[in-house]
Amino acid sequence: MPIPSILSRERVRTLIWIAGITLLFAVYTLGFSKNPPGFYVDESALAYNAYLVSRTGGGEFGPHFPLYFEVFTNGFTAYVSPTQVYLLAAVFRIFPPSILLARVFSAFWVFAACLLLGLLAKRISGQLKIGVIVAATALLTPWFFDLRGLVMEVHFVPLALVLVLLAVYYARASGGWGWRSVVAVAPTLVLLTYCYTSGRVLGALLALGLLLFATTWRRLIGIIATWLLYGLSLIPIFLFNREHPTALVRRLYEISYIRPGVPWHEIASEFVRRYLEDQSLYALLMTGDYHPRHHVQGSGGALLVATFILAMIGLLLVFTRGWRDPWWRFVAYGLAASIVPGALTNEPFHQLRLMAYPVFLLVLTVPALEWLLAPHSPKGSGQERSRETIAGQQFQAGIGGTSRPARLCILFFLLGTTALQGARFQVAFRRDGPKRQYEFDVPYKAVYDAAIAQPNRPIYLQDGKWGPAYMHAMWYSTIEGRPKSEFVHLPDRGKAPRGSVVISSAENCQNCEIIKRNGVYFVYRVK
Repeated sequence: MPIPSILSRERVRTLIWIAGITLLFAVYTLGFSKNPPGFYVDESALAYNAYLVSRTGGGEFGPHFPLYFEVFTNGFTAYVSPTQVYLLAAVFRIFPPSILLARVFSAFWVFAACLLLGLLAKRISGQLKIGVIVAATALLTPWFFDLRGLVMEVHFVPLALVLVLLAVYYARASGGWGWRSVVAVAPTLVLLTYCYTSGRVLGALLALGLLLFATTWRRLIGIIATWLLYGLSLIPIFLFNREHPTALVRRLYEISYIRPGVPWHEIASEFVRRYLEDQSLYALLMTGDYHPRHHVQGSGGALLVATFILAMIGLLLVFTRGWRDPWWRFVAYGLAASIVPGALTNEPFHQLRLMAYPVFLLVLTVPALEWLLAPHSPKGSGQERSRETIAGQQFQAGIGGTSRPARLCILFFLLGTTALQGARFQVAFRRDGPKRQYEFDVPYKAVYDAAIAQPNRPIYLQDGKWGPAYMHAMWYSTIEGRPKSEFVHLPDRGKAPRGSVVISSAENCQNCEIIKRNGVYFVYRVK
């Protein structure tokens, strides 16, 4: 066949793949104009700071190109991780800022993580059909679907973690642990560490878990080199923490039982209790996170039941046949480590803090799918089979006495269950998702519109019991192209002058004329 003909066919195949993935992504993001509704205050903070970086190089406070972004004031101060802010800033540098664009940006990284999970599954098993099944299951998984579109730091965690796993698998498959493996693994650990608070915990734990691959002196030296490169990347965090002593631990003290003065034995006891609590099958398979912002209530569990069954079969195969392979020991270790960030906090089964958990569960479905799809007997010579396929055959031998027709029936039943439960979740998500008005601060926009309809300028922004709502005004005015001079953010206990218009998140006001109240927000004129 002539070379031009082959190149033409490859080009057509590539275009078909690109078109198919683009169409799939369009379907994946369908409904963003109404679901999630509104924009939560944390989302406004991340998006607004990304816009400022795209124009000035700095965030709302502090120097240009900071390591962590300080957001909010008046006792609500927090620090946002840099990865998502800088990535979204690059988008806003090209396109006008909008809520829809920010949500599509978030969904893109979750979508990419699902596809890369399929690629990882294909590399492990050597079978395209297993890669397709895992990717499709990930796209249907409620845990990921709930996250896609939320403009919060955590939306990048699945992708960063999958990149770590791809890099580690490459290092494992390369035989030794040479400089290419070091350069592949260390940067992905850095990316995971800098993308979310839980990433700092996971990055360190997974770096420690690399010791499972230290089966030779050469590998041990390579892993130590990986640690050194990773350790160098942590220096900016230590320097930042020295300049801002409470910046990175303040949030932990607010949401955790770990505080200065608490005895270590009490912390250890609470950690064990919380670690076990976060493995609740009822929350995992029946209810999901109790926060409506993180999971649409009444839509079922965070994970599909069939996915959990496959993961448990895979885990059984790992313990019975795959334990000699350091890769599967690392995956099992990662599964255990993924629960730690959630267990360090007070809230049970917090999906955002446990975001690494479903990634490892989906990876564990691979050996189960290998076993279910295994032929009656291995075909082909040893030279024709890759190392990944040989590993798969070892797993396939893990549960004997089951015929191939029976295994295929089990597989078809589980895939059918996945499709049905995934469809049920989609119906509930699209029906009830737009009802989450309070959770996404929908009432604020009506109050904001009422305020800007008044002739008075500037409009004063007052924070109160219901949080640093001033951030919404900053973000909405950015979208609309309004000058920042039209708004003045009042300091804590600050008062606006007589006759001025104020948007407030306080419980009430004194000497005021209420113009409009909506939910917990209202706009008033000072008498």
